[in-house]
Amino acid sequence: MIELFVMGIALDTRTGTPIVVLNDAENRRALPIWIGTAEASAIIRQLENIKSARPMTHDLMFNMLTQLGYRVTRIEINDLNSDTYYASIYIEDPAGTESIVDSRPSDAIALALRAEATIFATANVVADGTISTDQARDEAEAEEFREFIQDIKPSDFKFRFGDDIESNQ
Repeated sequence: MIELFVMGIALDTRTGTPIVVLNDAENRRALPIWIGTAEASAIIRQLENIKSARPMTHDLMFNMLTQLGYRVTRIEINDLNSDTYYASIYIEDPAGTESIVDSRPSDAIALALRAEATIFATANVVADGTISTDQARDEAEAEEFREFIQDIKPSDFKFRFGDDIESNQ
């Protein structure tokens, strides 16, 4: 699992659809997820600490959980299938038993922000859904790797029992 952080909300310039953008801890990868307007509003209100006069849906959900003694421990964005992301909300009851609730990522993120819960994505979601945000560093690492493999000799590798190739021939 890779921990992600909400960078903010952007708008798709072609369609005007909101996109929640999540980043990894090093700001090297970004995971853009197209979401609905209501969910974008809920995320923005929490990020900017804007309180409404009456609880909105995600506030109500969070208030109900906490007043009943439940705690959102984390969320996981765990699948990407045909451009649709899937998520799970991990909830701990007062006795410490954990339950997993299926969710849209946007709702899970809105709830996680309110609960100050950690946001994770599976390796396959990160591999398939993220884009690089540090092209220069990616290119430098690729060049460094190319230089490294150019200088590798068979004798640089060790086999069973610590023997190198030359002593096995």
